[in-house]
Amino acid sequence: MSMPLALSAYTATTALGVGCAPLLEALRTGRSGLKPCDFESAALATWIGEVPGVDDVRLPEPLAAYDCRNHRLALLGLRADGFEAAARAAIARHGAERVALVLGSSTSGILSAEAAYRERDPEGALPAWFDYRATHNTGALTSFARDLLGLRGPAFTISTACSSSAKAFAAADRLIRAGLADAAVVGGVDSLCLTTLYGFSSLELTSPEPCRPCDVNRQGLSIGEAAAFALLERTDVAGRIVLAGWGESSDAHHMSAPHPEGRGARAAMRQALAQAGLAPADIGYLNLHGTATPANDLSEGLAVAAEFAAHPGLPCSSTKGMMGHTLGAAGAVEAVVGALALAHGLLPASVGTRTADPAIPVQVISAPQRAPDLRHVLSNSFGFGGSNASLILSRGENA
Repeated sequence: MSMPLALSAYTATTALGVGCAPLLEALRTGRSGLKPCDFESAALATWIGEVPGVDDVRLPEPLAAYDCRNHRLALLGLRADGFEAAARAAIARHGAERVALVLGSSTSGILSAEAAYRERDPEGALPAWFDYRATHNTGALTSFARDLLGLRGPAFTISTACSSSAKAFAAADRLIRAGLADAAVVGGVDSLCLTTLYGFSSLELTSPEPCRPCDVNRQGLSIGEAAAFALLERTDVAGRIVLAGWGESSDAHHMSAPHPEGRGARAAMRQALAQAGLAPADIGYLNLHGTATPANDLSEGLAVAAEFAAHPGLPCSSTKGMMGHTLGAAGAVEAVVGALALAHGLLPASVGTRTADPAIPVQVISAPQRAPDLRHVLSNSFGFGGSNASLILSRGENA
């Protein structure tokens, strides 16, 4: 990839707190934000990653039709770390028509539809207050952010399950390189809802304890919610974090299970390395998709071990034990994790992992470590149906 795009601004709001500060503190100390499930009416013996303060957010009056949990979370995230101001400054520099918007979400504002369904009348009609287009519709998130920021460039939502917001980075890069935009706001937002909590529980994929990625006794995932955003621009990359490369693949092995050998995952990682012009030995840290389900962790571990066979000591970890699996927002959240790791010279621990599974042949980090010479980070995001995405972030001076 020639002339990598700089991450001029980035932010992540998770169960650890609003903005990058609590996330960075957790990366340095190994703190978890997971708690026993007490969300809405869910009666499930599992743990969740709930963002504090979402219910207190109020949308601007002109955007009141968009009101739902997902857009409250989006607004909370957009206003963290001065990101909204940075986006507006980019719009002033480039023009509203030249800034693209690409966001990922797996369930959008489905919680509103769940509430509306419970309030349907005797004939089955949904209540008048429910606005499907502005809340539950997959494109609603991008419409909300577009109207909030006053954007007029290319704008769309990607919904490919858990790879959604990682793929947003790749899509935005393509738009800019095609000359359709000069900058892009990218990211992902997914909020807690009953559909995902009960859905993953019905698949027997949720853990009765905080998730334990790559652990020999892992029992499944912990569902979380998050909002994460980045501003991609063609600008001076010196001293900045850059998107050095990305890879995408679709192995279509099974509707919900990954390929047992991680063939699609390996293809995505290989493409990202080739696009960045890097060898496996150049990667200093790999952020695993690491959901803590038996099949996912094993298949990803086999794929990483195969692709990085010449670099067997590569430090790896999953950060889902800190904030839960944030589904469509996970790729963007973990891109921000990668950016923070590079900016602050650190290797995050795989929180929740007690005894690494010997069948997973990767080097799992058990405690946070300093890494002042860290130059390149690879982050994996894999979704249902075999939709795979890998991102490589680098320090600008080495791009």
